[in-house]
Amino acid sequence: MLKKNERRERPAISAGSMADIAFLLLIFFLVATTIDTDKGIKVKLPPIGEEDVISFHIKERNVFKIFLNAKDELLVEGKNEEIGNLKERTKAFILNPSDDANLSESPISAIVTLQNDRATTYQVYLSVYNELRAAYNEIWNEVATDYYGKSFKDLDFELQKKVRNDFPLIISESDPTDFAEK
Repeated sequence: MLKKNERRERPAISAGSMADIAFLLLIFFLVATTIDTDKGIKVKLPPIGEEDVISFHIKERNVFKIFLNAKDELLVEGKNEEIGNLKERTKAFILNPSDDANLSESPISAIVTLQNDRATTYQVYLSVYNELRAAYNEIWNEVATDYYGKSFKDLDFELQKKVRNDFPLIISESDPTDFAEK
């Protein structure tokens, strides 16, 4: 029998491989984790280059002018407009269902220009841009439904491309300006 002051030797736990396990877990989580990237507006920019700029004449009736001033006020064709009405006005301009002489000649020749003041808030700018994109998305969806009996997103890539070519998204943005200083 053992006496009270005699103690048994306890088995030790080897911690030598703990660092290896921790390192492997760290590598696993770094590889397996997706990191959110900043999202922005997907816009196709012109290529960088010193090429000669090709100039061509655009009829005034084919340009839909939108301006955001420093007070976040929306001006469409020089007149105050609510952001909520922008989508319908843009669709009417592009499609020109009544063959109005003040609207675009055809969807292919319709150009939407967007210009803003440097003091315009980003939230209002995004709201306007979203309304413009929504107008094109609705046009594409309506055309796809009328011609192919399916929504635009349900069409295969080639048919989507055809719809986009017949009703191209043309939003021209110029550099922000400081109208308040002028």
